[in-house]
Amino acid sequence: MMHLLGPAEIRGLAAELDVRPTKKLGQNFVHDPNTVRRIVELAGVGPADSVLEVGPGLGSLTLGLLLSGATVSAVEIDPVLARRLPETVAQYAPDAASRLTVLTRDALRLAADELPAPPGVLVANLPYNVAVPVVLHLLAELPSLTRALVMVQTEVADRMAAGPGSRIYGVPSVKIAWYGRARKVAPVPRAVFWPVPNVDSALVSFERAAEPVSSVDRETVFAVVDAAFAQRRKTMRGALASWAGSADRAGAVLRAAGIDPGIRGEQLTVQDFARIAQHAPSV
Repeated sequence: MMHLLGPAEIRGLAAELDVRPTKKLGQNFVHDPNTVRRIVELAGVGPADSVLEVGPGLGSLTLGLLLSGATVSAVEIDPVLARRLPETVAQYAPDAASRLTVLTRDALRLAADELPAPPGVLVANLPYNVAVPVVLHLLAELPSLTRALVMVQTEVADRMAAGPGSRIYGVPSVKIAWYGRARKVAPVPRAVFWPVPNVDSALVSFERAAEPVSSVDRETVFAVVDAAFAQRRKTMRGALASWAGSADRAGAVLRAAGIDPGIRGEQLTVQDFARIAQHAPSV
């Protein structure tokens, strides 16, 4: 019989381990079983899924994912929490213990060959300060990931899902769009966390695109994106001057790509950035 963790269990585990949640690691533990059930339901995971969870913490979401029948690889940077997680699963979900693998790793440095099997789904309560870098690293490193559901700070969720023309559209929006489509799907109340964070949270879903955006390599496209948003108020002609070698060369590249040199980066789609990269000046 599987049992999800509530406030008493979370505080009990934290006291046992002498864990004091730190802002540095972005530790805010979910202690509401209904929220865990909702996340698992929205993620749509089941017995056929191999799930990657980043930052399992004390195990709230891990137990929920295992309850669905999924196989879970949990990546935890905190060695104390990583050591305790298999014991927690054995205690609260003994029948599911064989479907859990725990790796003591920094998710930003996780390599595909460290995992027991290629995961198809990412489900995670991500530390706010590294949420976007973690998602981008995992999408690049793990082509097997076809979808994701991540809990992040609301402002981060908005930026991840923003489209061209939006005031908050920027580097995270474009780079995530390179891989597929992100959508903000639901808010998460502050009260479901311990300790209660001083920011709002939201769930973001992601689906990887069936076809690549372009044949141009990702690094070249991302270099254009970084340059375009480094100085948001500049037109693309000015913003890409350093990247292209001069403002005149940037203008020529933009015209060759069919892009108005007077436009700003926030108006361009990921396909537009790929076309610009396609005409990158030779060194």
